[in-house]
Amino acid sequence: MELKDLNPQLVWKNFYSLTQIPRPSKKEGKAAEFLYDFGKSLGLETIKDEVGNIIIRKPATPGMENRKGVILQGHIDMVPQKNADKVHDFEKDPIEAWVDGEWVRAKGTTLGADNGLGVAVAMSVLESKDLKHGPVEVLVTVDEETGMTGARALKPGILKGDILINLDSETEGELYVGCAGGLDITAELPYGTAPAPSGYKPFLLTVKGLKGGHSGMDIVLYRANANKVMARVLLPLLRDLGVKLVSVDGGSLRNAIPREAFAQILVPEDKVPQVRELTESAASAVRAEYSVTDPDAAMFVEALDTAPAEYIEDSSALAAVRAVSGCPDGVWRMSDAVPGLVETSNNTAIVKSENGKIYVKTLMRSSVDTAKDAMAEQARAVFELAGFKVVFSGGYPGWAPDSSSPILHTMKEVYKGLYGKEPAVMAIHAGLECGILGGAYPHWDMVSCGPTILSPHSPDERANIATVEKWWKFVIATLENIPEK
Repeated sequence: MELKDLNPQLVWKNFYSLTQIPRPSKKEGKAAEFLYDFGKSLGLETIKDEVGNIIIRKPATPGMENRKGVILQGHIDMVPQKNADKVHDFEKDPIEAWVDGEWVRAKGTTLGADNGLGVAVAMSVLESKDLKHGPVEVLVTVDEETGMTGARALKPGILKGDILINLDSETEGELYVGCAGGLDITAELPYGTAPAPSGYKPFLLTVKGLKGGHSGMDIVLYRANANKVMARVLLPLLRDLGVKLVSVDGGSLRNAIPREAFAQILVPEDKVPQVRELTESAASAVRAEYSVTDPDAAMFVEALDTAPAEYIEDSSALAAVRAVSGCPDGVWRMSDAVPGLVETSNNTAIVKSENGKIYVKTLMRSSVDTAKDAMAEQARAVFELAGFKVVFSGGYPGWAPDSSSPILHTMKEVYKGLYGKEPAVMAIHAGLECGILGGAYPHWDMVSCGPTILSPHSPDERANIATVEKWWKFVIATLENIPEK
């Protein structure tokens, strides 16, 4: 079976079209142009703003002109993650989506269902000729995954509607009315180098086999972080066995829990057996500790044929490893107000040495701004004590829940009428654009919904086919039942 054979066919057709257009964050220009041409081809008012956000307006169907205006909102960019053995250029190659039983997956890469399916549903509302709805605007933002710059740049007054339905959450049957805010931390440590000494052998230390995942949605699963695991084994190697660090490279995206990390090292010839033993012991311990959440965790050393000419001088290498080891990571605190919700967390996302500097990048999230600030200061203290320069950037506010929301009441009633039960009302630890967009349009009544998508931001990403159809029926029934102005 192919995507075109799935129901609802219009939604899957539009999603397939998006999989054929490369659209990693900050490189989604072709996809934005595609959406602009799509709106124009339907004869609809279509706007592209100065940062590339697309706005498409569809008039109300006859008899529905007096309904409140609805904005259907999603983002066009996707997270570019692939397995190490997969050959794929996210700036040139299409996503190879395929049907695996009740799921749609991609071959060795992220699928882009986050948020391609949301955009596909919005496109299908615009394209459909047999729906009943009031005035509809579709807002598709750029660069949501790496800074929400599209949402930040949206100008007040350009949109006319009163209700925002965000199409970017990932569990069918749940309505989201709140989300966490976020903050990026970049720590930078310059280092000197020294000539590679004689009597040392080159090795590659590898951490792989971890599940990774979305640093907001999946942080509560307590999966292993490849950068933290790497620091765990490097610390005794550098401190106790005289190992030299040549380079380190772990993680690639601020909002993805790192799945792999690599370190090139120089090992004293007489310490090779001890290094192998320590690495195997650490790997065994990690597999035992994460036997449920990361049963395939692997860590090993491999001899290299070519020895490097130099290594990172010892004091900088050890300071960096200690800082990564000490940096707060994972769930910091669960919410007191919402059972089961992560309140505050950090993802030690990227650790990389290049151009004479070691970089560490983390993404903090919290539904409590003061808690986020406190955690950020804790991380700053760790890195500054190790000699790093620390910069905070990309901060964005959370979205405070509103249990009295009229659109929430409408959507609960519609869902119950369709499926015989009320949807769950939730807040989410991930960052949705609602918090930022609501700052520009404070009068908006907002709810987020979506189909069931598992393991977003990783090559294990998959979308449940049956829930896409349920969600589509729910969205169009909601549009039909929007109240009058």
